[in-house]
Amino acid sequence: MRNLGPILTVVAAIVVIWYAGAVGLNAAWSKDQAARAGVELSFGEMVSQTLSQDRPKLPAPHQVAVELWQSTWVEETQGRRGLVRSGSLSNRSLVYHGWLTLSATLLGFAIGTGAGVLLAVGIVYNRAMDMSVMPWAIASQTIPILAIAPMIIVVLNSIGISGLLPKAIISAYLSFFPVVVGMVKGLRSPDAMQLDLLRTYSASGGQAFWKLRLPASMPYFFASLKVAIAASLVGAIVGELPVQQGGLGARLLAGSYYGQTAQIWAALFAAAALAAVLVGIVGVIQRRTLTRMGMAR
Repeated sequence: MRNLGPILTVVAAIVVIWYAGAVGLNAAWSKDQAARAGVELSFGEMVSQTLSQDRPKLPAPHQVAVELWQSTWVEETQGRRGLVRSGSLSNRSLVYHGWLTLSATLLGFAIGTGAGVLLAVGIVYNRAMDMSVMPWAIASQTIPILAIAPMIIVVLNSIGISGLLPKAIISAYLSFFPVVVGMVKGLRSPDAMQLDLLRTYSASGGQAFWKLRLPASMPYFFASLKVAIAASLVGAIVGELPVQQGGLGARLLAGSYYGQTAQIWAALFAAAALAAVLVGIVGVIQRRTLTRMGMAR
């Protein structure tokens, strides 16, 4: 409860700045419309209009909140039989698109984590891999994901692979590197005295790995997982941009096509909330795991 006050203060400051920015950026359109109509707007009227535009340059917080609510729980469309309301599982709902993004994120995260752990073990135990694989892993992260994502989608589609897997591969591409770096650091964290002690006990390489190196790497491993899960979500969203078959990335792109800035911001907030939940789940698993291992602080 003590930390709640500063957090609310920061949130309130952000909201005030946001409203001020919305008024400033949207004022030009309101003034232009008033000039065309030959009327003069008071300051209050101008503020009211800037915060209620259909397609504002910067939507106000309440507009984003309304869009979030409507696109998450109740979607209204005009059909042949009148007004139709669809629930949160509709393909027009953020819940539906969020589930598509989450599926690709989790699959890519699993692939990236597995590949990262295996590469880290190889780098630590094999000098040739350390000298060859690690530089390539670092170099791979210098390639812009926006450039490589369409290439991956096109190549995989050409061999008949489409749907969830291409997006998961892009997601894994971003998530494996933090795991590699974290695990290499963690596996190398035991000092020489601890390793010498195991040699004194005639411990094998496998015993040294399972009894010393792997437990010592857990704090580094979970720290890297928090970065990897967020990067995996970014990769899934980027992978959805070229295919436009649903997901939060498709919602972002559709909003930009049709000038629906509130839809763009709602999708961004949904992605941020999803990332926070995923990182929080990793944090809970980390605390419980390290507590069971006697390593919690």
